[in-house]
Formats: sequence, structure tokens, C-alpha cells
Amino acid sequence: MSRPPTFTPPEGTLAYPLRTERGEFAVLDTRPTGQVKGTALLLPGYTGSKEDFIALLRPLADAGYRTVSVDGRGQYESPGPDDESAYAQAELAKDVLAQAAAARTRDEGPPHLMGHSLGGLVARAAVLLAPGGTFASLTLVASGPARVSPSQRTRATLLTDAVAAHPMDVVWEAMQALDPVEDVSVHVDGADAAALRARWLRNNPSQLIATGRQLCAEPDRVDDLAAVPLPKHVLSGESDDTWPVPLLDEMARRLRAHRTVVTGANHSPNTDRPAATAAALAAFWDRAADRNGGPC
Repeated sequence: MSRPPTFTPPEGTLAYPLRTERGEFAVLDTRPTGQVKGTALLLPGYTGSKEDFIALLRPLADAGYRTVSVDGRGQYESPGPDDESAYAQAELAKDVLAQAAAARTRDEGPPHLMGHSLGGLVARAAVLLAPGGTFASLTLVASGPARVSPSQRTRATLLTDAVAAHPMDVVWEAMQALDPVEDVSVHVDGADAAALRARWLRNNPSQLIATGRQLCAEPDRVDDLAAVPLPKHVLSGESDDTWPVPLLDEMARRLRAHRTVVTGANHSPNTDRPAATAAALAAFWDRAADRNGGPC
């Protein structure tokens, strides 16, 4: 589980329900104080939320980028139905297309799309579904070519089985006593612990079950993505037990993508090393704008 440094967004961030043709999604919308170079749509990972990107928002705004960080359907503050079929990857991808359309202002070009972990798989599906010109670029953060590693498949299966069989508060207590599902410990105290628990309890169990199974069964769609004429970026920490770093290196080669390895970070460089991660993202988006012929 990604652990944001705080659940309090930076000054100037607007928290509101983004209204789209597919419903409302809770977002954090952070704008630069000066000229806006472009907008980025940020998708969180499994068991995560829009707050996982909080430490990136101000550095990216200072670099000239507006960011719209989203809770997907059934994640934290975005409602979702109690029906696993509603969380099929194609449905989540259609949500992203609707979010991109709603977040785009009249005087801005298409947004950059960034997805962390599971969010990267959903972002990839959205790009493969999207008409040309929907997105300015795609960044996959700690998100690999296909299903997660064997150890993470075991953990995800244990979690989905637990969520299917027990109330969410019971599962949370068990998570405190056992190893975390992801690389960041959930053994925290005080306000952070209360916020993490509150976030967990507001996830829709059907969403967790459906997307957890997706992580364990995702096919390799790298060749399909490579065929899409879009600037691509693969960013990760220097170690990752969800998708091993050599696998991410090879995926970047297959995609002919820009590759960034953030020193000192693991599966969540957005929380482990946010300053370095934000700098790498802004630099890539700057280059993508040049490639696309100007500001996005």
C-alpha cells in the first residue's frame, strides 16, 4: 500500500468531484501560479488513491504543469457499484477517457497521462482504446508489461480472498498484524494511521476484488502499445518486487520509451523520492511538448 506523506494537499489545490459523462470522480486539481505548460491526469495504483501523488503536486506546479489526480471508480472518495463487472479493465479505461475529456479546458491541449502500478495498466488500456490526439504522452510508473510477480500474485490473491470473505475493518486489522500487500509498511501511528484506515474502509470491496484479479492475470500488451504513435516514458525506482526492474528495462526497450530509474526509490517513487520523480516527469513532458510541436 502506497503511503502518502500527508493527506493534506498543498496550498492552492482544489478538491472536488469531476463531473464526466460516466459519473463523478473525486480529484485533486493543482494549477501553477504562472503560465500553464500542460495538464497531466494522474491515476493511482491498487489500494491507493489520488493522495499518493500529493508530494508531486507542488513541484509539478512549480515546473508549469497543472495536475489532476483522480480516485477511480470505487477508490476512496469516488463511489462505485457493488458489482465486480463494473470494474472490468475496459470499463475503467472508458472512465479515464471521460476524465481526460472533462479535465481538459478549452485553451489547453490533450493531457499527459500517468499511471502508477495498477493505474499504469488502466492507463495503457485507455491509450489503446483512445482516438488519436486524446493524450499528449503516456508515463507508466512502476507498472510492467503483464501480470505481477509470483510473490505479488500470492499477496494479491490472499487480499482478494480476504476482502471477499470478511468485512473491510476486519481485513484492515489483519493487515496490521501481517506483512503489507505492497512494498510500503502500513504500520504507522497517529493521524497518518487514521487516514490510511479511513481510506481503506472507503474502497469498494468489489473494486478491490476485480482489480486484484486483473493484476494476477494481465496479458502482455506491450507490442500493441508500441504501435501507438505517442511519446512514452517508463519510470521506476531502482528496486521493485511487483515488476522486477530488468523487466521494466526490457519493456521500455520494446516500447522505444524514455526510461527513468529513480535512485533510492522502490515501488512507489512518487512517495519514496517525490522531488526526483517530479523533476523526471516535468522534463519528459517538456520534451514531449517539443516533439508534439509546442506547449500542450
